[in-house]
Amino acid sequence: MRMTVLASGSKGNSAVISSARTRVLVDAGLSCRELCKRMAVAGEDPTALDAILITHEHQDHVAGLGVLARKLGIPVYFTESTHRAWLRMVTPRRTLSYAEWLDQMQREREERANAAATAAVATHTAEPGICDSMSAAVEAASETETLEDPDEAESQQQSRAKPDPAFLPSVEYFHSGRQFSIGDIEITPFTIPHDAADPCGFVFAAEGVRMALATDLGYMPPNVKAALRRIDVLLLESNHDLEMLKDGPYPWSVKQRVLSRVGHLSNMATAEFLEQDYDGTASFIVLGHLSESNNAPELARLAAEQALAGRPTLLGNRILLAEQAAPMEPICL
Repeated sequence: MRMTVLASGSKGNSAVISSARTRVLVDAGLSCRELCKRMAVAGEDPTALDAILITHEHQDHVAGLGVLARKLGIPVYFTESTHRAWLRMVTPRRTLSYAEWLDQMQREREERANAAATAAVATHTAEPGICDSMSAAVEAASETETLEDPDEAESQQQSRAKPDPAFLPSVEYFHSGRQFSIGDIEITPFTIPHDAADPCGFVFAAEGVRMALATDLGYMPPNVKAALRRIDVLLLESNHDLEMLKDGPYPWSVKQRVLSRVGHLSNMATAEFLEQDYDGTASFIVLGHLSESNNAPELARLAAEQALAGRPTLLGNRILLAEQAAPMEPICL
């Protein structure tokens, strides 16, 4: 198996999990062009991808999703709640100005008046042939007015010119806690505490190797700790240094969100997990989703190394750092 982290951080997240026969892209948080560029740099072929798997609907995990899926013609796997949240996010919404609203009301009044006039003509006691002619004339005028409405014509032209941003070649639903497979990779999704519709982490298993991805979680609940046992390669969040976050540039409301139980793991929280609950089976621990504003790679690495230093049997675990700006070297087992 192989894990290739293409990007990890607040500006975009994506990784490729591969077996001998299957390749899955986990999240598409960069533009389609940038994702393809980074895959080429990392030696991954975008056209060889079998599917895209989404952890949750936040922009730094789905920014390039629609364009990439349509370009490659591959299925996208969501939970149903995440798919619905993504649809709401990408569906265009048009806000009317007050003047536009007045124009719309005027058109609706005129349409109602025309309909009333048409009904009056239809029920008139005049000669049927004359009534029919008048009614047909009114209907023809109404149809002509509708066809010649420049706003509607422009709207139709724009809808034909732009692809539907919510269209995906194929959508597959999975459920947290229920194992499923893509090709020869068995995938076990597990619920994570984050402020999204239905966020998940994943364990991937194939060819006797188990890899896991757990980022974007405010704390480590028992179900996550249980899911991260017997893992050979672990991508784990180490988002922020507590002091840097408190003294950093974020507004207080954002700081509260990051610090909450549906926010992000601090270096300290990650170190606590590694010291107290980690079973030590991973050959590689990849620290990911590091904040560029509220963390430093040296601080994240130091916290993790100190946590493992108290357990001599774990000193063989190699700690790596995932970057925002460039893909990592592939990790192969």
